Amino acid sequence: MDITFLGATQYVTGSCHLIKVNGYKILLDCGLIQGGHEQTQKNYEDFPFNPASIDAVILSHAHLDHSGKLPVLVKKGFKGKIFAHPATIDLCEVLLEDAGYLNERGAFWENKKRERKGLELVKPLYTQKQARSCLKYFKAIPYSQKNNLMSGVTLEFHDAGHILGSCIVDLELNEHNQSKKLVFSGDLGHAGAPILKDPAYLSNADIVIMESTYGDRLHRNWNDTWDELGSTIRNAHSQRGNILIPAFTVGRTQELLYCFNKYYDDWQLNNWKIFLDSPMAIKSTHIYSKYASVYDNDTRKSIKKGSNAFNLPNLTMTSSTEESMALNRIQSGAIIIAGSGMCTGGRIKHHLKHNLWRHQNHVIIAGFQARNTPGRLLVDGVEWLTLWGEKIKVNAKVTTPRGLSAHADQQGLINWYSHFKNRPQLVLVHGEPEAQTILAEKINTDLNIKPLIAKYRQCIEL
Repeated sequence: MDITFLGATQYVTGSCHLIKVNGYKILLDCGLIQGGHEQTQKNYEDFPFNPASIDAVILSHAHLDHSGKLPVLVKKGFKGKIFAHPATIDLCEVLLEDAGYLNERGAFWENKKRERKGLELVKPLYTQKQARSCLKYFKAIPYSQKNNLMSGVTLEFHDAGHILGSCIVDLELNEHNQSKKLVFSGDLGHAGAPILKDPAYLSNADIVIMESTYGDRLHRNWNDTWDELGSTIRNAHSQRGNILIPAFTVGRTQELLYCFNKYYDDWQLNNWKIFLDSPMAIKSTHIYSKYASVYDNDTRKSIKKGSNAFNLPNLTMTSSTEESMALNRIQSGAIIIAGSGMCTGGRIKHHLKHNLWRHQNHVIIAGFQARNTPGRLLVDGVEWLTLWGEKIKVNAKVTTPRGLSAHADQQGLINWYSHFKNRPQLVLVHGEPEAQTILAEKINTDLNIKPLIAKYRQCIEL
């Protein structure tokens, strides 16, 4: 038995880990690498294994940095099962098809340039059709249900509290009369976040593979975070501008709508016209509405009182391209929530082009921004942002509410791991080097455990 780390090693995106047991090969996640052009080009490289040799994939959740290369895996010969929570499957249907569409559009425009230069044409990473074709391999597994996947492999999902359907992967592996328990955190949620339950705690494992995205920092408490967000919205109204919110279409968008509903009067949201400008986020919000059974107690109580968790009296959902383009003619009084969350594509880039240079406007960065993304550049205080080859002056005020995160912070990660009574071997993935080093040192100091920071292609015997 062994596990090889093939993605999200000293980097936040591209989650992919290969388990070998009893002659079987199982992938934990199969995600896209996200970031700047140099990073995303790595998605076109061959897998470091034969996709046809993989017997199964266990998918922790639907975000593309965990699921986004599944269509490539199938295209290259994978014929096994993809085990995921039912909500994850519903969300993947939306996310993967949208990714296929964006791949096709990106290749189309790139080839327009290449044709004029007489260069070789490129193919999309995968198409919408190829994205849809991989859905037939999914198999739904709910939380807290043990499943024998194959000889010597038992799987149980636990709620990770990160996005709808996100899972902690609990694997019992048996080979040659040896038994090992491997737990993969997936992405752990930020305790106290709206809508979903806090991450589940487990007590036993032999090896724990844990994310470390925010291993170097502590989040602001939720009350202060909501106060800052509300204050930003109230103050922005007096400046008679617009507010742009780049938001991940799954998770962050639904949290924002829920809190806009909850704090509608306190934040004086009646002064604004609110637009959800993302077909994918609109579809994802409808999926969130289907799964009230996994909401936390507060959200379920609000629904019982007759309130729709995501409805607002002044909310407009803009699906068509024409509706989206019309938003750029609004000079003031609009809150526009649009994807992508890191400003790497989608409609938010068009809104930034039309609004970023205006002093009265605001940009609220509402989630993690990977290195070399436009969103990260804005957070880091860049004065000019280049969009489609055009330099745009950053005059709008950029705000980053520090507690607004779907990931556990340093203390949340340590608390989660500390519930394992036997202090199992700990391996850190899904984090940038600085964050991982700081987290490893803190765990060593607090718990007298020396975590291993996984390196690309590193293999560990179980």
